[in-house]
Amino acid sequence: MSLFQPTRDEAREFLFTVRAKAVAGAPLTPLEATTARILDDHPEYHRHLDDPARWREHTWRPEDGETNPFLHLSLHLAIEEQLSIDHPKGIRQAVARLASRMDSAHDARHAVMDLLVEALWTAQRGGPPLSEAGYLEAIERKAAG
Repeated sequence: MSLFQPTRDEAREFLFTVRAKAVAGAPLTPLEATTARILDDHPEYHRHLDDPARWREHTWRPEDGETNPFLHLSLHLAIEEQLSIDHPKGIRQAVARLASRMDSAHDARHAVMDLLVEALWTAQRGGPPLSEAGYLEAIERKAAG
């Protein structure tokens, strides 16, 4: 598995493995423990994670109206990594303010996820390139209310 750019299949296998280890009470690495906490916050996806044979190759399309659980969980992991290393610089403090305003760390991360997805979508559609400063400014605006 590539450390920084896992394939879709590698990312899914990681999530399946973490879920299985967590359910079994097996020891977890620090990254797996962070992932397990994210999985615990999303019981609506446990059915997917508990049935790899059924969901490993499934494709979610926007027109079907269902969220891709693997994409959602992977975005959570990306945000947790950003927070753990405070990159872009100041994101940790901005998300803490947002969580305080929203009265929920989880809801704040979902709000940040929406901003991240919007920034990525805009950049991919020929808009302005992804800007760390712009992304952080959007989070700070959201935190300010």
